[in-house]
Amino acid sequence: MRYIPMTADDRNAMLRDIGVSSLEELLTPIPKELRLTQPLNLPAGKSEAEVTRLMMSMARKNLQADDLVSFLGAGSYDHFIPAAVSALAGRSEFLTAYTPYQPEVSQGTLQVIYEFQSMLCELFAMDAANASIYDGGTALAEAVMLAFGHTRRTRVLWPVSVHPHYRNVARTISYPSGLQFDLVESDHGRVPVDALKSRLSSDVAAVVLQYPNFFGVIENIEPHIKAAHDAGALAIVVADPLAMGVLTPPGQWEADLVVGEGQALGNPQSYGGPYLGLFAAKEKLVRRMPGRIVGVTRDADGRRGYVLTLQTREQHIRRDKATSNICTNEGLCAARATFYMSLLGPKGLRDVGQTCMSACDYLSHRLADLPGVSITHDGPHFKEFAMTLHGDIPKFLEFMTGRAILPGIPLKRFNIGMDDTLLVAVTERRTREQLDGYVDGVRAFLRGQR
Repeated sequence: MRYIPMTADDRNAMLRDIGVSSLEELLTPIPKELRLTQPLNLPAGKSEAEVTRLMMSMARKNLQADDLVSFLGAGSYDHFIPAAVSALAGRSEFLTAYTPYQPEVSQGTLQVIYEFQSMLCELFAMDAANASIYDGGTALAEAVMLAFGHTRRTRVLWPVSVHPHYRNVARTISYPSGLQFDLVESDHGRVPVDALKSRLSSDVAAVVLQYPNFFGVIENIEPHIKAAHDAGALAIVVADPLAMGVLTPPGQWEADLVVGEGQALGNPQSYGGPYLGLFAAKEKLVRRMPGRIVGVTRDADGRRGYVLTLQTREQHIRRDKATSNICTNEGLCAARATFYMSLLGPKGLRDVGQTCMSACDYLSHRLADLPGVSITHDGPHFKEFAMTLHGDIPKFLEFMTGRAILPGIPLKRFNIGMDDTLLVAVTERRTREQLDGYVDGVRAFLRGQR
């Protein structure tokens, strides 16, 4: 009864308790024309061993990123994860469904969250960070809603170089508020400051920038942040945490809010989740932050202790004072990120970032030398770049997969007018041999297209 836990006796007892004599009587309110008149066409039941074999055979039809050389990115990246991260996260103290409402019995969990918040503040040069949010898209949605509540303005400006999925999530979640979102034109993958200034007005609540942006381009966002502040708007930056080891953190340029996706910090790609939303703010906005914040204090005997300092959802405070309906945090993913950052330290994070940049630069320059290939945006990239290919993109994907290479993500799926372009991600896991193999594959494909 492992897969069908309800017996006929169980069903009859439930029907008896609710006062009906049969399942047919229970379904009487449903019109007969909407009900099945014959049993579902399902195969016969199988044993546990047979079900296991069936599921394994179905799973083998999937192409796993670990079985091929992966150049997939767009928010989910193939970074190396030290074995110690999983060893620590698998301990019973952390691998639990328990939510730390009672600080007196969850000091270890609260301390990990406190360290996580502290590390994010240091990475992004911000004053406070929360205990995490669901993922990068919902983190951006919470940021624009915070800006709406803080400024009482109704427009948000962002360029196409902000992740399209994040923009879609933010629009969906904020729809009931009436917020309006306007795209700012980009030029070669960058937002001209003058173009931004021309769109700023007294009804703009926030300007959203991505750093490095969706195309991997490293922009100088300092003048954009200043322009937003001059217009009375908040500056929201979607940042890659691993890039902070080599780039100036947004907080040093006075960004008001920094959000992002924390999957790259010790969390596997795992077919798309669960992931980890990052959220940090300047001190003036702390009481408007969503979710929860863990703080440190002293007990009556002077001993160091950890508490949930701010919990700003409806369950804890009056509904009209609530800032969000975020109900929990990605505790285990945040713990993994904490272990990862602790193990690497500042130098290790810097080394990972520099290796990504160097490998990305090497591959993009080698590809740019091939006839039929162009790198869409010039200038420095972090670990990702857009490549325009003069050939059939679906055929190219199939060709490269046949060579055990996942070559990138076609930008056609994002509906941003770049149908002949791939987004190629290069992390520290890619070796020189693999990068050269990618170039050889592109050359062979283009040769076959002639």
